[in-house]
Amino acid sequence: MLRPTHVRYQVVGFMLALGALTYLDRACIATLSPDIRSELGLSKDQMSWIFSAFAIAYAAFEIPTAWWADRIGTRRVLTRIVAWWSVFTMATAAAWNLGSMMVIRFLFGAGEAGAWPNMARTFSRWIPRSERGTIQGVFFSAAHVAGGLTPMITLAVAGMCGWRWTFVIFGIPGLLWALAWFKWFRDDPEEHPAVNAAELEKIVAGRDASAGHHAGWAYWRQLMLHRNTLPLCLMYFPNSFGFYFCITWLPDYLREQHGFDSMRLGFFTGLPLLLSPVADLLGGLATDAAVRRFGLRIGRVGVGAASYIVAGVAMLMAATATHPELAAWYIAAAVAASMFTLGASWGAVIDVGGSHTGVVGAAMNTSGQIGSVICPLIVIWLQEHYHWNAPVCLIGILYLVGAAAWVFINPHRKIFE
Repeated sequence: MLRPTHVRYQVVGFMLALGALTYLDRACIATLSPDIRSELGLSKDQMSWIFSAFAIAYAAFEIPTAWWADRIGTRRVLTRIVAWWSVFTMATAAAWNLGSMMVIRFLFGAGEAGAWPNMARTFSRWIPRSERGTIQGVFFSAAHVAGGLTPMITLAVAGMCGWRWTFVIFGIPGLLWALAWFKWFRDDPEEHPAVNAAELEKIVAGRDASAGHHAGWAYWRQLMLHRNTLPLCLMYFPNSFGFYFCITWLPDYLREQHGFDSMRLGFFTGLPLLLSPVADLLGGLATDAAVRRFGLRIGRVGVGAASYIVAGVAMLMAATATHPELAAWYIAAAVAASMFTLGASWGAVIDVGGSHTGVVGAAMNTSGQIGSVICPLIVIWLQEHYHWNAPVCLIGILYLVGAAAWVFINPHRKIFE
């Protein structure tokens, strides 16, 4: 009997590297923020707009980029995405004032938009249905390991060569990834010469047939007005809002609210993303196991809602904790619990998206990016008008709202039949 090859796991390896590079290049600016503000003479409010410029572009270009990938495949689109964002990561080193920094970060966000939906579409074509939740968990686990290590890596590199050269150095790996991806990858396993018949049979079993590519108002109305779309978007909003707090203002929160020194700051700033990989992996395993035992709805909705409840309670406890390190651990636990939902979230996107996974994932992720856009601005407004713990309370409440939104998602109901 012919043993199946494992080419799909090499695809997963490419996606793991993609996730790691995404978080490295996106998150390093928060750690470098004090040096950037000092050299360019920027206020916290101005730095918030720089953070948001990335997220505005990311949100604006998310759906168009994913729709493009649904039409022509992820081989070419991901090559463009990673090469573009790597170039503008390096270009950040050339910024000389607020305006130039905002333009560069906006173009960086425009380039990176669509990375996650392209990942989901790649998995929808290459990963068997029974492995999707687990693979999603592995993917986000690798991404968050990189994110958790980013503050420490960034501080080490910046200590040797300054913040400008740090951006240059961090942009190089992405260019190498894009070259290797375009040369090796194929949009469908049927097209890859290394995939044998046994592996191909395993991959395509239960895979949704292509429903074709549609355009015009009817297509977009079906997407936007379907009863699964709004709950998916509401569910994902707090995940990105809470994460963006971690990669923008968490270092300042820990420094100013709890008096962390630079030694502890590097560790506790990265702690949420160091715990998140374990949560990502366990969440992916949990959703697949629950699907096998209890069915698709409990496996996706039950896992997602329960995790958000834990996240909300932990974040609210962080806002009331008086011991600095305890507060930091509560925040890390809350963010990790929210990341426990990612396997279920993106698994649900593939469940309801089928051959339109890219654009459905983009709609959900765009909602998350709206949270990323407004997060830095709302956090600083609440901090200046109330207290540093006010935005922490808000994030906790948003997690509980996300838990409620999960209840209205039906993974059995496809958006495009």
